[in-house]
Amino acid sequence: MIYYLWMFNCMTLFLNLLACLAYFTTDAAYGVDFGLSILWLILFAPCSFLCWYRPVYKAFKSDSSFSFFFFFMVFFCQVVIFIIQAVGIPKWGNSGWITAFTIIGSNKPVHSMYRRTGASFQKAQQEFSQGVFTNKSFQTAAAGAASSAAQGAFRAP
Repeated sequence: MIYYLWMFNCMTLFLNLLACLAYFTTDAAYGVDFGLSILWLILFAPCSFLCWYRPVYKAFKSDSSFSFFFFFMVFFCQVVIFIIQAVGIPKWGNSGWITAFTIIGSNKPVHSMYRRTGASFQKAQQEFSQGVFTNKSFQTAAAGAASSAAQGAFRAP
């Protein structure tokens, strides 16, 4: 179970990197966040493995009280860092709550303009299906893919 927690930690750091990259692509002023998110991924993933995953594994394996103590101290510090990262203080390399509320606030005018035009998700789906299915190159590609799949099915032993 601890292994899954460590993997979740690494995946969260990677998703933080992707979120900071997305934020950086919208505004170049957030390059610091993107750079720090790369640093946090490179730094925290291996350090978390060495500093709290291995000690707790060793503690359960050898029933070592020192390893348990070391794990609890380091993991407490890691939880404090998780909380700081979840808050998402700008220019600290984290995409947390503050960053999310900032993005939602900046996208509110886009949503209101979308609603004023009478657009809806159903209309978007309808326009997409009409545009894609009547597109000649899409029809040609779909027919080619279907015929090659059928030919491959008949050739397979």
